[in-house]
Amino acid sequence: MSELGNTNTGNAGDQPQQAGLDSSRLLITLGTVGILAGLLIVIVYQATAPRIQAYKAMKLEEAVSEVLGAPARWDTLYLVDIGGGALTLELPEGVEPSSLETIFLGYQEDGTPAGYAISGAEPGFQDIIELIFGYDARTGKVLGMKILQSKETPGLGDKIEDAAFTAEFEGPEVPLQGVKAARATGAPNEVDVVTGATISSRAVIGIINRRIERLEPFLVAYLTLTEAE
Repeated sequence: MSELGNTNTGNAGDQPQQAGLDSSRLLITLGTVGILAGLLIVIVYQATAPRIQAYKAMKLEEAVSEVLGAPARWDTLYLVDIGGGALTLELPEGVEPSSLETIFLGYQEDGTPAGYAISGAEPGFQDIIELIFGYDARTGKVLGMKILQSKETPGLGDKIEDAAFTAEFEGPEVPLQGVKAARATGAPNEVDVVTGATISSRAVIGIINRRIERLEPFLVAYLTLTEAE
């Protein structure tokens, strides 16, 4: 009986040690898996990032061309904080392009400005609406608009991407005014909002109006400067 009791006591003493070993092995295994998973994520990101960036650049080029009516070429301008702010063709030394607002100025075959392509993003009904639009600072007219990204309600809010709505932005004067078709007066700044997507429609109009209001002085100043050269 005493031997049996001694044996039982010994087994009980080994159990905490065994549990500690099992816990250590589990932690090591989990740590190893975590490191490998993190390494895999980094490798995949590094492999796909250049392709993703190239695709985004291609889609942006297509959008710029679309909202400016297929200009012959365009310049990328940077909005820098110089004397209250100014557009410049040359990127300031030591400044990353991603840290500055970029605006595109298109040109016709004869070298005359075709208009600016300006991007903007603000909340819509569901989520952030990202868009780009063309603008002629000499005439004060919007030349075109394209939705770059939207998660508005399918079948309702996403109608802001339909051709019928985007066509409303081919030539209206600023500031834009959203109206329901039945109440349209024919004013040169009216844009028909989409029935069932009024909030999303007005969000698009608001983005354009606010972007122009903020950037107008810089847009006009740059055109005046380039025409004087």
